[in-house]
Amino acid sequence: MTVRVDQFNCRADNFGILIHDDTTGETALIDAPEEATILEAIRRTGWKPTTIFTTHHHTDHVEANLALKQKFNLKIVGPAAEAAKIPGIDEKVKEGDAIAFGGEDIRVIATPGHTLGHIVYHLPKSKLAFAGDTLFALGCGRVFETPLPVMYGSLTKMAALPADTAVYCGHEYTLSNAKFALSVDPDNPKLKARAQKVEKLRAQGRATLPTTIGEELETNPFLRWGDPSIRRHLDMENATNAEVFAEIRRRKDNF
Repeated sequence: MTVRVDQFNCRADNFGILIHDDTTGETALIDAPEEATILEAIRRTGWKPTTIFTTHHHTDHVEANLALKQKFNLKIVGPAAEAAKIPGIDEKVKEGDAIAFGGEDIRVIATPGHTLGHIVYHLPKSKLAFAGDTLFALGCGRVFETPLPVMYGSLTKMAALPADTAVYCGHEYTLSNAKFALSVDPDNPKLKARAQKVEKLRAQGRATLPTTIGEELETNPFLRWGDPSIRRHLDMENATNAEVFAEIRRRKDNF
């Protein structure tokens, strides 16, 4: 794998992410939550970015766009459906588009739900996915701008990625997500073990990400809508997958 990832803390609970291709030297940012911490990461790594890949328009993901564009003359790529809300956007992308980065293509996956035009950046060759606020470790993003079934459709796309895909998310929410996950999937031994591991990592001040698609399929209730144990616990044994997802999301909103 030639693409390396540097993940660092931003703001209260955001992650900043730099990706770097060793072969070509090309570097990009995934979102731009906070100028100062990003500049420190650039100094620390020595990786000078030429691009920002924006996942969605929320301020805590685009706040530093214009400042960094001015400093580095970089290109800002973002979702076409939210172009009017992405500061400094240069290139608009949509579902199925491919963006050359280093020695491979980044595939754009449309994942509306958290926002209407949210996108995920997938690097199949390097087995990486940058999920923004669509999929979290043991959770998913709040659904603000679409009906709940739309977010369910987006998560089915994430669930279909190869199990060994490493997933980087926009926030460190895993500890609170684990507590909720246990409330709807209390009999899952893999979830119990993971929740204990997450508690230890957070107690040490360490990040719980990246995760993998495989790990999320085993432990994240927002991808486990078909699991018989969860369905029994929710008394939804005959519901559709989308209905089960919607009930889990509603419960999380009120947890």
